Amino acid sequence: MKFSRRVNNLEASIFSHMNNLMEKVSAKGIKVINLGIGSPDRPPSMEVRKTIAQFSIDETMYRYPLTEGLASMNTAIADWYQKRFQVELDPDSEVLILMGSQDGLAHICQALLDPGDIALVPDPGYPVYTAGVVLADGVKYPLILSKEGDFLPCLEDIPEEISKAARMMFINYPGNPIPVPASQKFFKDVVDYAKRYSIVVCHDNAYSELAYDGFMPGSFLQVPGAKDVGVEFHSFSKTFNMAGCRIGFIVGNSQVINALRNIKANIDYGVFLPIQMAAIKALESYKDWVKENSLVYQNRRDILVDGLNSLGWNIERPIASMFIWAELPDGFSSSQSFAEQLLMETGILVIPGIGFGKHGEGYVRIAMVQNEEMLKEAVDRLQNFIKKK
Repeated sequence: MKFSRRVNNLEASIFSHMNNLMEKVSAKGIKVINLGIGSPDRPPSMEVRKTIAQFSIDETMYRYPLTEGLASMNTAIADWYQKRFQVELDPDSEVLILMGSQDGLAHICQALLDPGDIALVPDPGYPVYTAGVVLADGVKYPLILSKEGDFLPCLEDIPEEISKAARMMFINYPGNPIPVPASQKFFKDVVDYAKRYSIVVCHDNAYSELAYDGFMPGSFLQVPGAKDVGVEFHSFSKTFNMAGCRIGFIVGNSQVINALRNIKANIDYGVFLPIQMAAIKALESYKDWVKENSLVYQNRRDILVDGLNSLGWNIERPIASMFIWAELPDGFSSSQSFAEQLLMETGILVIPGIGFGKHGEGYVRIAMVQNEEMLKEAVDRLQNFIKKK
């Protein structure tokens, strides 16, 4: 069989490789502690689950839901943005429901890029950014994120010819795999840059509601003029533990959203209506839930960071996101080799930084997706592994 160039250009998934290795380890009778994929292990609130159950029984809920989504869902999102970020949105033209934010992040490239067009993509960055560019026949220009630069791209370092040719830019704060937040000053610099070069900014803000120690991440759209050049993506997966429900949304520039709506109108029929009803319920009751959920992850963070630091593995304490971006311990240079050895010898699964881009080498991503007892066990298992090296 012959396959498209797009498929051949997609990079092999490090997640698939590590999962295959995990199956081999499990087959040996080793209990795996999976700190790899960022899939919440906790369920949604009981209110959300009851709403899904209630509306799933309703026989009128099984028609095509349509790409536009329920008007009440769009209004709930606009209301939430006003309360949470003080950002005004038109629910009809500046909001679009998605089958998870990843759905929109991938398809936005088809709305913005023609073959050969340049997209500015974080490196290291969430893999779907690159995959979306590849599937749109675009060209990725990496925005290097380094510890020395506080994991922010240096816009001044982008060559003038690249800036003039670029059509879009992905940013992600607080992010995946790097959990650092960005300041409003940085967002303002991005807005100014995007206006200067007519670039569409796509901010992935899926982790804005997972923050610790009293910190509250902001929105890119809070910057004056941001809606002129950009959009922002959100997910119910991380904030409300609704990962399997596949629902998210995009807000911001109406022209960009309309272009994405046209793409999606040709390939899907929207999100199952009971899931939209549950998402509305989640937004209406988000304050208490988000506070409780964040405290759970904050406790997990402290167990992991304090435990690993006590072993001599110097880990920085994130103030947002569900991940730890950890430099390799002394004695290791390859993130993939480290992750493979760790899994084979201890049964602990983490993701090599190289899987998020060339500049992710030297790091691993640790997802805080196990309960406290499992995380304590992971620290215990790591003790001999780290000391042995």
